[in-house]
Amino acid sequence: MYKKLSTSFFGAVVALSAWSVTAAAAEWRGWNIHVDGYPNTIAMDKFAELVAEKTGGEITLQMFHGGTLGSQPDAIEQVRLGGLEIGNFNLGPIGPVAPEANVVSLPFIFKDVPHMFRVLEGDAGKMIADGMTAKGLVPLAWYDAGARSFYNGTKPINAPADVAGMKVRVMNNDLYSGMIAELGGNPSPMAFAEVYQALKTGVVDGAENNWPSYESTGHFEVAGYYSLSQHLIIPECVCVNADVFNALSDDMKAAVTEAAIESATLQRQLWTEREAASQEKVTAAGVVSNEIADKAPFQAAMAPVYENYLAANADLRPLVELIQATE
Repeated sequence: MYKKLSTSFFGAVVALSAWSVTAAAAEWRGWNIHVDGYPNTIAMDKFAELVAEKTGGEITLQMFHGGTLGSQPDAIEQVRLGGLEIGNFNLGPIGPVAPEANVVSLPFIFKDVPHMFRVLEGDAGKMIADGMTAKGLVPLAWYDAGARSFYNGTKPINAPADVAGMKVRVMNNDLYSGMIAELGGNPSPMAFAEVYQALKTGVVDGAENNWPSYESTGHFEVAGYYSLSQHLIIPECVCVNADVFNALSDDMKAAVTEAAIESATLQRQLWTEREAASQEKVTAAGVVSNEIADKAPFQAAMAPVYENYLAANADLRPLVELIQATE
């Protein structure tokens, strides 16, 4: 794929060329909020390994895990502006930046996780990717983040009335705040790193997330009721700065994209395994989990969220309808 100098060249020319390749090598930095051993962390380290391998060392990537380079909203801006080249981001915090990406944050828009991936791999996914690219973030591959459900330290949630009056931590996105408000709760946007202490001290009554995040952060220790509302199924992406990506040759773009897609295959496999292990661990620790027999009242309560969203984003109605029509 990559041209090499002929061995018939004079040694001095070969040496000079070797120096030039080394001098031109790109050293990228990547952001990831997750902890060591988490599926995304393992997959992003694999992505870094594959990037170096597939580009013949012309691009190297140093990953920084655990949010050590800042909060997720800050890191999104850093990648958009070129302060960082790569990020593993949840599409939730990208939504306020790229309206097309915000569509996946509409509660109950996906039937299940396989449906989400069918959407992302079709025409709707291309529309979302194009919208993100226009804002400086090129999604190279999609990671699984499972389904998000409610948890709290007081009681099981079986109906919208059970959320009424609760202070619930949400990611910083108006759609999530609207979702909690329509259920009668009090939305409390805050950084992910602050949630454990907020739950422990009663600053918030509950939060919402997937099984692995609930387990790996220790939130189950201070919020022992997990209710399977599965109200949000939001993918994560491996995103690269648009200017950096567009400056690459076609061969390099293909190599980096291929590395991201291979890492996503690994991440999805690890995610499935970790989801089951996390559920088993917190159950053994005494967490009370419950299926919600009838989600229709929760879905019906979201009608104003959809109406407000589409009133403010009329141009995105075709995208919403395309997602809903995808089998």
